[in-house]
Amino acid sequence: MSLLPVEDALARLLAAAVPISDRQEVPLHEANGRVLATDLRSRLTQPPFDASAMDGYALRASDAAEIGSILTVIGESAAGHGYAGEVGPGQAVRIFTGAPVPLGADSILLQEDAEKLDDGRIRTTFAVSAGRHIRPRGQDFAEGDAALSAGIRLDYRHLTLSAAMNHATLSVYRRPRVAILATGDELVSPGGQPGPSQIIGSNTFGIAALARDNGAEVLDLGIVPDDRELLRQAIESARSSGVDVLVTLGGASVGDHDLVQSTLVAAGMQLDFWRIAMRPGKPLMVGRLDGMQVLGLPGNPISSLVCGLLFMEPLLAHLGRQKVRERMSTARLVNALPANDKRQDYVRARLSDANDGIRRVESFGKQDSSMMRIFSQSDCLIVRPPHAPAADAGELVPVMLLDR
Repeated sequence: MSLLPVEDALARLLAAAVPISDRQEVPLHEANGRVLATDLRSRLTQPPFDASAMDGYALRASDAAEIGSILTVIGESAAGHGYAGEVGPGQAVRIFTGAPVPLGADSILLQEDAEKLDDGRIRTTFAVSAGRHIRPRGQDFAEGDAALSAGIRLDYRHLTLSAAMNHATLSVYRRPRVAILATGDELVSPGGQPGPSQIIGSNTFGIAALARDNGAEVLDLGIVPDDRELLRQAIESARSSGVDVLVTLGGASVGDHDLVQSTLVAAGMQLDFWRIAMRPGKPLMVGRLDGMQVLGLPGNPISSLVCGLLFMEPLLAHLGRQKVRERMSTARLVNALPANDKRQDYVRARLSDANDGIRRVESFGKQDSSMMRIFSQSDCLIVRPPHAPAADAGELVPVMLLDR
């Protein structure tokens, strides 16, 4: 099987994935970041009455069209406690922001534009006009209005509006469910004591965090040694849990100790492809087992994370009916880069600001895919297409941003 270009691999992965249609009813305080499943219509009108936008006096504009008009204050209208009577000729009601405008009044005189007299009356120092400083009933939305559309990813703005429309719960699409299975005799969980030929298994935590950042629920299947029966049991556990995606870490190639691919095929997986023209991350595996998408990431930590960004993140966005996070940008090279070979390169690099508004990017000298500290210090990956010619300092190059 020849190496598959990154763009073709991603297209095939997404083409086989069906967006989640299951819906859940969740309370408002749990809806942040979820995708709305139905248009949301208001259950009331907002504001429910003509309301004052300022502190001042509610009156008839015809009674205060000229500076120096004298009016008698007959009562008060406060938020939650409106004035029950009606404003007649030559009368005014003391009013506060958010309070209902009394019947008969059609304008608000600001409190700083009214001179208080000793006998409970006021003298105007500003000529008012009808409708001034009044928020009319239904100015924001009316009962029955579809103010939020299905498919939006809910955030603080939408939740505020939902609450104002008198919704305590929202219908949202179910989150994608991801099972993560790390494999290899050489792996020990963090906090354990590695043997002479072992290392700490770190991939699970980065991939799980990336999955959660993209709205997924994560099931950690732990570390499974290179044993076909134990691998089979872990795969069946993912299957029975009803996850949408099984992400395996390591063992997806075809070496003597790489058992994941063959065990999955024996369990019924339909293998789509497993080698990508990219660096790092060539041994990526994609398949389908019943209704579960299978994404086999390389065991190398940096290869695993880069493949997670390139393939798992868009897959979860597609399943969860969200827009794929835009990570691509451009920057000007600080140091020259050599010509590239037939694989697409993702070069770890650091960004810096410049006076001309175009950021600068400098690649790290060492690019070994086992070096996690350099990856943690990187702001971006310089994307070098297959067969790209050498790039000189000062050239603009595409970069893939790594921050959230």
